[in-house]
Amino acid sequence: MELLTAFMANLSLGAHEALTWTNLWYCFIGVFLGCLVGVLPGLGSLIAISLLLPITYHLPTTGALIMLAGVYFGADYGGGTCSILLGVPGHAAAAVDVLDGYPMAKQGRGGVALFMKSVASFWGSAVGIVLLMLFAPLLAEAALKFGPAEYCALMLLGLVAASTVGQGSPLKGVAMMVLGLILGLIGTDVNSGTMRFTFDVPELSDGVGLIPIAMGLFAITEVIKSAGQASVSRVEQKFGLRDQLPTREDWRRSWGPMLRGSGLGAFFGALPGTSGGMATFLSYAMEKRLSRTPERFGKGAIEGIAGPEACNNAGVGTAFIPTLTLGIPGDAIMALLLAALTIQGIQPGPQVMSGHPELFWGLIVSFWVGNIILVILNIPLIGMWVRLLSIPYPLLFPGIVLFTCVGVYSTQNNVFDLWVLLAFGLLGYLMMLLRLEVVPLLLGFILGPQFEEHLRRTLLLSRGDFSVFIERPIAATALGVSALLFVWTLASYLRRRDRMAALEAAKAAG
Repeated sequence: MELLTAFMANLSLGAHEALTWTNLWYCFIGVFLGCLVGVLPGLGSLIAISLLLPITYHLPTTGALIMLAGVYFGADYGGGTCSILLGVPGHAAAAVDVLDGYPMAKQGRGGVALFMKSVASFWGSAVGIVLLMLFAPLLAEAALKFGPAEYCALMLLGLVAASTVGQGSPLKGVAMMVLGLILGLIGTDVNSGTMRFTFDVPELSDGVGLIPIAMGLFAITEVIKSAGQASVSRVEQKFGLRDQLPTREDWRRSWGPMLRGSGLGAFFGALPGTSGGMATFLSYAMEKRLSRTPERFGKGAIEGIAGPEACNNAGVGTAFIPTLTLGIPGDAIMALLLAALTIQGIQPGPQVMSGHPELFWGLIVSFWVGNIILVILNIPLIGMWVRLLSIPYPLLFPGIVLFTCVGVYSTQNNVFDLWVLLAFGLLGYLMMLLRLEVVPLLLGFILGPQFEEHLRRTLLLSRGDFSVFIERPIAATALGVSALLFVWTLASYLRRRDRMAALEAAKAAG
């Protein structure tokens, strides 16, 4: 009874914070911008949040976080629209919608696909938010008992997971993570006051700014990559409300995949390094395996939309669990949200819930409000979002460059930041050509200073004895899982590479 009373009191506190007119406005702005960038191909929540980071300097803490989280939810809602209508994914997690959504659009059922996408997204988000409400307080309470050794080991686990779990080479991912850690060392050492890696450049004495790095790696890189591309044309069809309503058979085929997909997405969303669409493709593969008519998949099966969309949005909710309770982001978007907390002077970790309960529970309530707004925006206004797809790239991307430069310069009124923006934009494009992951680099840069701080504190308390990491059970477990994850991922990659080489050799011989 006491737990229920405390839970209701926290919800009341969150509602009092989130349901003010100011925060409702920030929530609406966030989800609207999220839908906008999600619908337009080539953009996404990463670019939108990186563009909005400079604005958070001038906003109240809760309003800034509500707006950025709204962009995250909104982009995941809107990302499937161009996948279904154009066959071009708005972001990585929406790529799976192309498989069955685009065939449905060509069959004249694009409205039904978009309607079911919105329903599945709302259901998945609701599951993720409920799990966040239930498990985040428990994890935060346990995390308050952690020492620097536990935090150091858990941060290492997050970095290793984000570096090795992916499509590319795990060695390349680890290399990018190490590069991010090195970038995080630039500036003045807080303990000794020594300048590190500044090369006598005065502007580097405070380190490299997160905002120009993030905006360069995502916004400028995307502009360079998309320069010269022609705008794609959409499938022409009607999008009235009657044209969007699924049949009874559509509902029968969709409710099971939504249940299974939300469970799968909630599990993977809380794990670091499993973003970028991996869980959605697992959901799609599971539904195809369980279906009695797997031959329908790829030809317009509505289960191929309902399951992955519920999976994707459930993962969005549970991704906040380690981010808000441990201060350990699972992907680049969560890392940017942590950066927004740091900009506001709040130290990420379990102290967020205990020291700023109105912020945490205000975010929770705003998630519910944002998802209701998203349903209103995505179902009746689908026609408006579709018309946005006709914006030509030659008009769209110069505007992104303009807002990026203005945002970077406005943070510190420093021209040097613009050169950093350009440098990391070119670096991001080079990394894309070399198939190097950007996410490990950004996570290494953000977590690097905290990792160093906890490592130094641990060794100071233990008088330089590294055995403290083995003597403490949680730290030892995290280090063991990190080592096993790296070895398992490397072995899987080598087996996959050998298999591909064997297939190439067989084709050449045949």
